[in-house]
Amino acid sequence: MEREELQADGDQSALHADTYRRLMRAREFIDECYHQPLDLDQISGEACLSRFHFLRLFRRAFNKTPHQYLTQRRIEKAKELLSSSGLTVTDVCFEVGFESLGSFSSLFHKHVGRPPIAYRAIVFERRERQQKVPACFLMMHRVEGFAPAQN
Repeated sequence: MEREELQADGDQSALHADTYRRLMRAREFIDECYHQPLDLDQISGEACLSRFHFLRLFRRAFNKTPHQYLTQRRIEKAKELLSSSGLTVTDVCFEVGFESLGSFSSLFHKHVGRPPIAYRAIVFERRERQQKVPACFLMMHRVEGFAPAQN
């Protein structure tokens, strides 16, 4: 077997290629199933590693625990849904896999810097404000969040 080693995301210690592939498979599992209730046993099972060994290796490879990665993924998806859908905050909470509105709101506030309802209000306010400004002006001044229409 080839003893190729890979550098984990910014970590100076190397992981064997097979181990890194297993960790990536587990991370992809989180990406695909973030909206479901997931526990460490399920995620580590995807990597075919014991839960505690998996936890150490995942943190070493990605500089965060599987739970932190799962939470980050859920928050990213929640931001996307709050920005683009008509779902209520409660619906978004359950849609992305949180089981408690209180936990969702506090984690969202911790990661984003504002509660979900305030985040949505700011996104829609920016959108409304940009609709009142000519597109050529927004492009010329490189306004954040502006993307010209694709033909």
